[in-house]
Amino acid sequence: MLIGLLKTMRPRQWPKNGFVFIALLFDRQLLIPASFLHTLAAFVLLCLMSSAVYIMNDLADIESDRQHPKKKLRPLPSGQLSVGVAKVAAVIFALGSLVAGFVLAIDFGLILLGYLMMQIAYTFWLKHVVLLDVFIITTGFVLRIAAGVTVIDVQRFSPWLYVFGGFLALFMALGKRRHELTLLGENAHSHRAILNEYNLDLIDRMLGVVMTSAVVSYSLYTFLAEGLPDNHVMMLTIPFVLYAIFRYLYLIHIRNEGGAPEEILLRDRPLQVTLGLFGVVVFIALYILA
Repeated sequence: MLIGLLKTMRPRQWPKNGFVFIALLFDRQLLIPASFLHTLAAFVLLCLMSSAVYIMNDLADIESDRQHPKKKLRPLPSGQLSVGVAKVAAVIFALGSLVAGFVLAIDFGLILLGYLMMQIAYTFWLKHVVLLDVFIITTGFVLRIAAGVTVIDVQRFSPWLYVFGGFLALFMALGKRRHELTLLGENAHSHRAILNEYNLDLIDRMLGVVMTSAVVSYSLYTFLAEGLPDNHVMMLTIPFVLYAIFRYLYLIHIRNEGGAPEEILLRDRPLQVTLGLFGVVVFIALYILA
């Protein structure tokens, strides 16, 4: 049962909470021990809160998950984890992370509370509202970025990163919807009713708009944001962002992947190399050449 609980907490999705490190990295505070530890603590608490949300979602979707070819194997729909234990764990994780969050920083605690309330609304209502369902997922990532801002004393953080992070998250959310439609076919609505409101043509059109917006917003950040090096060396990171997005599109359209962005990141070598090189260039630009 403990193994089932751990699986339901979805540690493979915890890398999504890495968005909390964006402020630390781009505000040039990565090498400041106090700032790093505060951000690391925020990451851990976000993992606990997101785990509570994942458990809550699985409890709410237990019947529909039993109709899904993959999700029926999850601990709750398969019976490996009892409903009672899952409910207790969700309450403990949510309340524990909230209390610790307010101790770490008042604004961070408020963000955790807002995230929890938003996810409750999503689970029981908003995930059934077309378009709002993917926007709520996007907002969760933007809140992660904001959480990173609240736990350190930012000096050079640009609002452009909120815009770029939001478009990037929306891009992944739409990719996930596309994967569900492709995987489930005519039975998509039996797993997730909202999929009746989407089709591949609509999602592909939206993906095109969001992809373009993400690239443009990041490009504008590299040469318009205050606090960046005067030599505009950050513009050298644009090709890595563009390639990563193109690679993700390739995986969505050619390999029919995209259902779990965090799993793609963990197994796709070209994407890993691209993100690694992106991080190296950003570090050189902000911490060495600045």
